[in-house]
Amino acid sequence: MEWRAKNLSFRFPRRPIVMGVLNVTPDSFSDGSHFLDPGSAVDRAFRMVDEGADMVDIGGESTRPGATPVGEAEELRRLLPVLERLGRQFPVPISVDTRKSTVARVVLEAGASLINDIEAARGSEAMWQTVASAGAGYVAMHMQGTPQTMQLAPTYGDVVAEINDFFSETLIQLKQIGVEPEQVALDPGIGFGKTVDQNLKLLTGLDAYKKHHRPIVLGVSRKSFLGKISGGESGERLSAALACTLFAASRGCSVFRTHDVLETVRALRMWEALAGQEEEL
Repeated sequence: MEWRAKNLSFRFPRRPIVMGVLNVTPDSFSDGSHFLDPGSAVDRAFRMVDEGADMVDIGGESTRPGATPVGEAEELRRLLPVLERLGRQFPVPISVDTRKSTVARVVLEAGASLINDIEAARGSEAMWQTVASAGAGYVAMHMQGTPQTMQLAPTYGDVVAEINDFFSETLIQLKQIGVEPEQVALDPGIGFGKTVDQNLKLLTGLDAYKKHHRPIVLGVSRKSFLGKISGGESGERLSAALACTLFAASRGCSVFRTHDVLETVRALRMWEALAGQEEEL
């Protein structure tokens, strides 16, 4: 299996990919306002690489539950100074977390290689055409509703099966637009229009998505459902997030989006060592 992003390629099986989260926003739920200054954001990006990040995912608009949307101009005002300072020689691929096709086009021209799209279910072709024309990598995430409405009353018959159908349909639609399967990774969208119980069902059912032969992305870092189960505010949920990460790795998940790069890298390396020993028995 291959995941392509412009002239870059990740081939699987390989060690799990760790995607470091870098929010350049004033209101993200966990690290809002910490990296608004471009210099601080750039320092954090390089520090994540030193900690073992395989890519860095930069977001210029908060998508936490209830977040207020920002316009294209403001999102680009936050993103472009960071991309310009990182430059095209940044040692790992840069992903941008955006749901706007215009923003995607500009940041891909500015050096980003991937688009992380929380609204892959929108049914609009503009984003997909942008990704296709750039040959960019693409994370197609499932979300029920919008950030403003997604946690009001999320409802599913069978959450694992419904998201499986979403992945199947999305891959077909992307192919029709010109986005090849090799460009796409799939994210079930933990916490995006899901209750605590639905999140748990998704985690235990992750191996159902292996049939698509695409990398599965997991983003649980510091999310509220962790605190509802194990306790702790957003900065106190690392142990719970690592438990989910290692469980998901055992279910075939191969890309992990996290604020806590160093700890996630170390936990996954230990898991790999143990899994390798088990295969030799």
